[in-house]
Amino acid sequence: MTVGKSRAKVYVETDTKVTFKDVAGVDEAKFELQEIVAFLKNPKSFGRLGARAPKGILLVGPPGTGKTLLARAVAGEAGVSFFSISGSEFVEMFVGVGAARVRDLFEQARKAAPCIIFIDELDALGRSRQAGGIGGMDEKEQTLNQLLSELDGFDPSTGVILLAATNRPEILDPALLRAGRFDRQVLVDRPERNGRLEILKVHVHKIILDPKVDLDRIAAMTTGFTGADLANLVNEAAVVATRRNSAQVTFEDVTVALERIVAGLEKKSRILTPPERRRVAYHEIGHALVAASLPGVDPVLKVSIIPRGIGALGYTIQHPTEDRFVLAASELRNRIAVLMGGRAAEVLLFEGDISTGAADDLQRATDIATEMVTLYGMAESVGQRTYKPAPQGFLSGQVLDKPVASEATLREIDLSVRDIVAEAFDEARAILTRRRADLDQGAELLLKKEAITAEDFPALQQTKPVGKLPVAPAASS
Repeated sequence: MTVGKSRAKVYVETDTKVTFKDVAGVDEAKFELQEIVAFLKNPKSFGRLGARAPKGILLVGPPGTGKTLLARAVAGEAGVSFFSISGSEFVEMFVGVGAARVRDLFEQARKAAPCIIFIDELDALGRSRQAGGIGGMDEKEQTLNQLLSELDGFDPSTGVILLAATNRPEILDPALLRAGRFDRQVLVDRPERNGRLEILKVHVHKIILDPKVDLDRIAAMTTGFTGADLANLVNEAAVVATRRNSAQVTFEDVTVALERIVAGLEKKSRILTPPERRRVAYHEIGHALVAASLPGVDPVLKVSIIPRGIGALGYTIQHPTEDRFVLAASELRNRIAVLMGGRAAEVLLFEGDISTGAADDLQRATDIATEMVTLYGMAESVGQRTYKPAPQGFLSGQVLDKPVASEATLREIDLSVRDIVAEAFDEARAILTRRRADLDQGAELLLKKEAITAEDFPALQQTKPVGKLPVAPAASS
């Protein structure tokens, strides 16, 4: 008869062993949660001016950014019990079990106050209700209704704080997010460069690292990585160093681990014929030379023709110099030109006899051009308006929905996308035609060494200042 009992794992202060010192790269989120710690430690002084602690706090952010770690750090800092449960653990095949477990969880928490209730993956429990739900959907709604009623009768002055985490806030029920239930939403986003540096400092304490390793350089190379990604990178680097019987982890080990994470495992069993290797070498050098010739493009870190992953026969890794939050139209066009550099090199070398190797490049170039036209209003022929909604949530950023427009406008959109990609291809071909000697020399060196860097081949070094765009002439009166 324990089916209706809560399955929350209860951690006491000594079990949590996590404090804010163990959480790095999310300083704004930590600052927001320090108020909760102050309330749990001394509720009376916190409310001396009439303020009350928020009933519920929702941690929102992409997967792997440290939402669960933050919640455990709050419990560790406050020195209180920590009830941890996943949203999916409330719902069973038996009707009414979820609601019973919600009641039991809050009853246990009130007896253990002061404490923290943490519900992970809240979207599994708090998905927006729909009319006419039957079966399992009806059971989920009963569970959500019970949670809503518990929050309504919830008195934070008893010392019980509700924390929840989700990476899909757009699908949560509006009744759950209104003031008086989850009063505060705290964004736990991907860390910026300084945040990544602090996270790396936390994780490298667990390994034997070469003192010469520049963590700031690694932080610059890992744009877009979450805290979980960085922890995985450090661990993979330690595995690489252990595999070669090294006494410490070097920068080269980190680079190898980064390539493995970004590009996939090396496929040593995938043997290419000499004509295929030559085509792949020219393709990759084409990408690299175009990237080295255009402003506002990340410099090239490494070029390789070693097959990796599922279908990559070669790859070009670029090294971001800074985090970018706003991109100009010229920068987006330059990125498309870099993607088209491989196809342009094949056209020059094989006199138009192109191959299937540029399939992924074409897809990515088309995606960027489509977003320029339909989302950012960067095409004069279709006007400065959007033809599809912006991506919602943290899990749908790469989904390109079909534009909503008339047939005539859809044709203009298709033509604009085609023109943007064609112009970028012409730009890439012009660059490689001008630098044909570098193209041939780089391809021969790549065939010989299989992997080269800008130090091995100086022509890959940036020839124009990064980030400086051509200034438009002033309008004459």
